[in-house]
Amino acid sequence: MSETPLDARLETLFAKQEIYEVLMRYCRGVDRMDEALVRSCYHPDAIDEHGSFKGGVGEYIAFVWKLMPRYDVTMHFIGNVLIEPELASNVARSEAYCIAHHRQDGGPPASNLATGCRYIDRFERRGGGAWLIAKRIVTTEWIRHDIPEVQFPIKETLRTGQRDRSDPVYEPIS
Repeated sequence: MSETPLDARLETLFAKQEIYEVLMRYCRGVDRMDEALVRSCYHPDAIDEHGSFKGGVGEYIAFVWKLMPRYDVTMHFIGNVLIEPELASNVARSEAYCIAHHRQDGGPPASNLATGCRYIDRFERRGGGAWLIAKRIVTTEWIRHDIPEVQFPIKETLRTGQRDRSDPVYEPIS
């Protein structure tokens, strides 16, 4: 039995869940090209070190929005996630393993790739508000080119995801 009081354990659990949901919203925002959703994952003065980019969150979003339209599909998948909150100081470290798929139909090999990376984040809860990213470092672990010729074609009769707010995820739950 843990010696930590139940209230403290519950607060830790709630913090971890809130941080996990920020990570998931970030992926949805990038894959659906929802700039407002991506921005909502960060504190306004956050710093992001993301591949060749390092700077503020506004600059990062502008950088990404120049790159992402070249892809027809992106899919960011989060795997192992370790969240370590320090509730007394309202900070947390999160390490999330990610595989990011990028596809450009008919594009060159460099535009059809999967990247293994880790998001190493400093989350902060300021003024009793939400847990948000204050600093993100992305490490690149590996990159693999996907050969478009070996991809299985998607039948026209199947519903596919959209890279905007017309995607089914934004439809009302019925």
